[in-house]
Amino acid sequence: MIPSESIAHFYLTHPAAKGLKSPDKSTGDEGHFNVFSRVFCNKYTSYARRDFYKISLIIGKGILSHGDHQIEINQNALVFFNRNVPYSWQAVSDDQAGYFCLFTDEFLSTMTRAKTVSNCPILRSDCIPVYFINKEQEEYLLGIFGKMQADIDSGYVHKYDLMRNYVNVIAHEAMKMQSSEVTDPHSNGSARLSSAFQELLARQFPIESPEHKLKLKTAKDYATKLGVHVNHLNRALKENTGKTTTEHIIDRILSQSKVMLRHSNWSVAEIAFCLGFEYPAYFNNLFKKQIGVTPKSYRVHER
Repeated sequence: MIPSESIAHFYLTHPAAKGLKSPDKSTGDEGHFNVFSRVFCNKYTSYARRDFYKISLIIGKGILSHGDHQIEINQNALVFFNRNVPYSWQAVSDDQAGYFCLFTDEFLSTMTRAKTVSNCPILRSDCIPVYFINKEQEEYLLGIFGKMQADIDSGYVHKYDLMRNYVNVIAHEAMKMQSSEVTDPHSNGSARLSSAFQELLARQFPIESPEHKLKLKTAKDYATKLGVHVNHLNRALKENTGKTTTEHIIDRILSQSKVMLRHSNWSVAEIAFCLGFEYPAYFNNLFKKQIGVTPKSYRVHER
């Protein structure tokens, strides 16, 4: 099973939080929010899921890993971490600077009412959005995070309202960095259906325990859930992504299986069951056909 780090554990072990009191479990309507300097960040954080969200302004170089992806942070970047996406971080350069803020579900829930904020990169549960920034963007974001830190340490009674505003500003800066060819990236029905499918697929993961089994396994399952005919869903995905529904499902299952083989102690049979295979042999055959080795061989080689 993929390990999970609680916010309480973060406060107990992270150098940036040394001497600070861990937040109470009953965080109330405001939720919990805090901001820290990355000067005190760990050089390495192990692969795990967190029970909090995080936005990092990374000034320095390192390797960010999630799923079977590795992202080389070779220039300064703004990075959004969803609580449902496990990851690890390995600093490459000795000099690490910038800031990061972390917050809980309760804090986030007060922000997601606006349509624009619902597109915030922090809500992506299928990847870790990374935005490489130029010098001008770096200076602007440093100013925002600096104001955040000053205000969170103040006695201002409405400081959490300010924090929500700052996070909104950072989210909009990230969205401005995305392609500005169209205002609405899902402006046609086909693209909206494609996006809805990919969000639904992402929500099936990660798998938390050997007793958890995928609820949606086939292209027809997804089409039924989305209220469309399977052929219509296939056409939309093929048009927008170049892949069929089944190809997307297989890609995600293989990606998840690699993570589970590397980072869990579950048997191959348990992994096959969780991923919706009636018999382990079916999973073995698919994995070997697509990856070139058996799941057992992959686990031995990659660990």
